[in-house]
Amino acid sequence: MTPETQGAEIYHYFVTCPKGMEQLLADELNELQGQAVRMTVAGVSCQGDKALGYRMCLWSRLGSRVLLRLTEAPVTTADSLYDVVQSIDWLAHLRPSGTMSVDFNGQTEEIRNTHFGALKVKDAIVDQIRAATGQRPEIDKQQPELRINVHLARGKVAVSLDLSGDSLHRRGYRGKTGEAPMKENLAAAVLLRAGWGKQEVSCLVDPMCGSATLLTEAALMSLDIAPGLYRQTFGFMRWPDFDRELWQQLLTEAHGRQATGRENQTLTLIGSDQDARVIAAAKDNVRRAKLDQWIHLDVKEITDVTRPEGVDKGLLVTNPPYGERLGETGPLMFLYKQLGQLMRRQFYGWNAAVLTSDTSLSRVMGLKPHKDYQLFNGALESRVFLFDIFAEQAEQKEQGGTLTLNETAQMFANRLQKNLKNLRRWVKQESIECYRLYDADMPEYSVAVDIYGDQVLIQEYQAPSSIDPVKAFNRLSEAVTATAVVLEKHPDQVILKQRKRQQGSDQYQRHNDTGHFFVVKEHGCLLRVNLHDYLDTGLFLDHRPVRRQLQTLSAGKDVLNLFCYTATATVHAAVGGAKSTTSVDMSATYLDWARQNLQLNQQDMSKHQLIREDCFKWLKRQKQPAYDVIFMDPPTFSNSKRMEGVLDVQRDHVALVEDAMRLLRPQGVLIFSNNYRRFKLDYDALSRYKINDITPHTLDPDFKRNSKIHCCFEIKHC
Repeated sequence: MTPETQGAEIYHYFVTCPKGMEQLLADELNELQGQAVRMTVAGVSCQGDKALGYRMCLWSRLGSRVLLRLTEAPVTTADSLYDVVQSIDWLAHLRPSGTMSVDFNGQTEEIRNTHFGALKVKDAIVDQIRAATGQRPEIDKQQPELRINVHLARGKVAVSLDLSGDSLHRRGYRGKTGEAPMKENLAAAVLLRAGWGKQEVSCLVDPMCGSATLLTEAALMSLDIAPGLYRQTFGFMRWPDFDRELWQQLLTEAHGRQATGRENQTLTLIGSDQDARVIAAAKDNVRRAKLDQWIHLDVKEITDVTRPEGVDKGLLVTNPPYGERLGETGPLMFLYKQLGQLMRRQFYGWNAAVLTSDTSLSRVMGLKPHKDYQLFNGALESRVFLFDIFAEQAEQKEQGGTLTLNETAQMFANRLQKNLKNLRRWVKQESIECYRLYDADMPEYSVAVDIYGDQVLIQEYQAPSSIDPVKAFNRLSEAVTATAVVLEKHPDQVILKQRKRQQGSDQYQRHNDTGHFFVVKEHGCLLRVNLHDYLDTGLFLDHRPVRRQLQTLSAGKDVLNLFCYTATATVHAAVGGAKSTTSVDMSATYLDWARQNLQLNQQDMSKHQLIREDCFKWLKRQKQPAYDVIFMDPPTFSNSKRMEGVLDVQRDHVALVEDAMRLLRPQGVLIFSNNYRRFKLDYDALSRYKINDITPHTLDPDFKRNSKIHCCFEIKHC
């Protein structure tokens, strides 16, 4: 390092940080004995000796990069930028044949992109060193000896050297992370905003700990461990004027403070997560940091978390998932509601801090924060909400273990009871295990409630964007509670999904990975369903009468099932005595499911062909009538990558029917159905066939209230 003013051991530093942390970082630099500390957006400047630069790299919990300012000067053109960079003696910082990289940001009217600016800076440095030595440094973006930072704003350029190397948030103790890992300096900022270290508490709980970043950073603070001790290298270590003796002194001091801190016997840090794989990775991180004496991790649902025994005062800190991070906002509201219930039920008398980017999620917790702070998780604006959980907020247990429903929820419960009564005799007569109990009968509760054996699936229809998401969630929550009460189900037996339009291959993708399959029975057929992992369950309830019709028609017949999905219709045909079946679908996942359905019903697989192909292409290749019964139930719309073009059932149904009828024997029947609510069959284009609209006959009592759930036609040769 070269002092900016000759003869003075004063260096000018700029420490970058995510937005929202500036005040915290300024306080930290003051504690590290920085001088002339001044905040700006996303960073803090200060002055000090060489030791301060090393100390900030070693001890800063909040900074991203420590930059040594070499010069600052007016710049408007590319040539003036070149001249400013040339004014610096680069041989004082870099070997003639060394390696470097340039991080450039900002622009002027002439310097319009960062690549051009970085190239101009590189040229100035290379030209200077080559003119002086005949050698030239090389660019190395991965592990350069010298990382140069250039910031151009408002007609002024600042040229700095990066002491950090890698960003300081990369401590070095974390090997494996969850799906959306939290940066370490953000975790430190959350803890500082929550008052960790300033309060007389030594117990911290994170009920959704993920990679255990919050817990680890809390341990480093309480045990006085410098976060930089886990790192092997910093940028300044490869500089010509690296003061190894000074650095060793600072390391010795840090190791001594760590040894004293690790004598702490009162610190207790507890974390849990529902994902066993995430906890295994977190334990690996904690062992790498040598903190497993203080951090205790376990696989646990949030509903099973309890206050540590005998601890009346502590801090609960967590960073739950939110919509932008991992998925849809709606279902996550239940998680935040459970978090609020947990805080009131178990942690009254404690303080709490919750970081989220979605304020609507925090509103469903049922607790009012006494303060909140803005922080940024990358480019994502977030807020950390602080709570004092008072004893009077403790959640009261329901009298006699029953839940109390409000007036509107009781109306929903009454409708469920009425529907249950109306369907009870039919369900018993038909020996039905799966049926629809409720389908948006009341506008206030826009959900479908389906029974699958002893499980209940509630599907929320996507609300318009004009609806307050918190109000919509409260109604959904009431519906879930009322359903559990009326049907006497444990919450684990009630599964919630949100229905929305799927695009491309989304309809085929796995949405979760529980592997929770179970078997239901329908008209003598055994069928595998999964209520958790996919958009659909594997069994379309509204097509139950059609499947029964196929079962009756198929004895001794050759049957074709197009767009077969999990081939439940094929199973009914096979159980009904079909001579052979052919099932076509694009999804390998669903065809494997289909195979298991057939095997579950003890079918001879030599009689049943499963074909993975685009139905359009497959139909075009077939030449001879080979089937007595054809069932075709195409999706309303599909632009899957596995298809050639886009399927629109209204536009394409004539071509599909024509191609299918080519394969139908003279006395055969095509059953054509789809779920497009505004579908109109083109009778004129298909006038050479005998067509019978059988839709009314394919609606069982549980779907009579929704006559547009599907349309269905029998089509025969004249």
